[in-house]
Amino acid sequence: MSTAASNGNGNWQKPRVLVAGATGAVGSLVAELLDGHPHLELAAATSRDPDAIGKTLRDVYPEHRVDVPLSQVEDLDLGSFDAAVVAYPAGPAAPLVGRLRAADLVVVDSCGDFRFAEAKVYEQWYGRSHGEPDLIDEAVYGLPELRRGEIGTAKLIGNPGCYPTASILALAPLVEAGLVADVIIDAKSGVSGAGKRGGVAPGFVGTHDSMRPYGVPGHRHEPEIEEQLGALGYEGDLTFVPNLVPIDQGELVNVYVTPTRAIDPGELDALYEGAYSAEPFVEVASGLPSSRDVQRTNICRVHPMLDHDGSRIFIFATIDNLWKGGASQAIQNLNLMLGLPEDDGIPGGTAVASKTVDSLDRSPVSA
Repeated sequence: MSTAASNGNGNWQKPRVLVAGATGAVGSLVAELLDGHPHLELAAATSRDPDAIGKTLRDVYPEHRVDVPLSQVEDLDLGSFDAAVVAYPAGPAAPLVGRLRAADLVVVDSCGDFRFAEAKVYEQWYGRSHGEPDLIDEAVYGLPELRRGEIGTAKLIGNPGCYPTASILALAPLVEAGLVADVIIDAKSGVSGAGKRGGVAPGFVGTHDSMRPYGVPGHRHEPEIEEQLGALGYEGDLTFVPNLVPIDQGELVNVYVTPTRAIDPGELDALYEGAYSAEPFVEVASGLPSSRDVQRTNICRVHPMLDHDGSRIFIFATIDNLWKGGASQAIQNLNLMLGLPEDDGIPGGTAVASKTVDSLDRSPVSA
């Protein structure tokens, strides 16, 4: 697929993008970002909520200021689009992705249906049969900082979960250097991680002036983190505990690593600077990061440091769970798939965001 599509008169026209599931927290933000995208057209937005059909997205969520009408995906000619972002829940997403791929659209799936290399892992952790197991082999895990080359030629992307995004970016330099003997991830996220906007208010009431762990043991993001760290060569133990905190959006992961050997602060800093200095959306912070640092951006802010006696490595990473953990990362992936500048349509990038894809490319990581 080419981004330079002809309208029949030899004139260039923007690729047409469908957002399926635009009344969820991630889908509505994807629609907002596409609505302001300089080189992509938000051509349609759909909802599975019958009460939303016929309204505009602005009617449902005035804060997005997007006037696209909401329709049912069954009423659309899928062949009239070039690409799609699917923001359905896991399970219902897979059959729709199958229909979109059959219509030759490039697809970014924002849920968990295409994040794993094998259907049996998905089925074990999600408790259901996979709806399109034959498509799994063509899906690429969409973490651009590690798989940029593969994403650029992919037709189907499994957009990473928010916890795995922050956790993997926090750990990748250490894992690639063979420095991780075991790891504990203490993760905290705002209530918007629930997904559906209607679930945010009750979730906030339940967590107001309180914090609590959830999904313990066996949160669905744990095997996703394990699989991706394994692809980087990690074979040790992983402990992952997510916590819900009383903020709307934002995420912080505190990662505690037992190193395989002694490391000094200078080597640790050089390792992270070397891994991320050319990355448009990863900042290596000189001090402890805060979720406020990255609100409404596609940035992951990372700070590595040693414990007082050097026996453990601490890595702190923060993202906006709805942005880098969902919607803006989906746009980042879509840009790469369509041959556009990686930071197109994504506010809040760093100074190196204008570099070319080739200058930022790293060796692909095998699944």
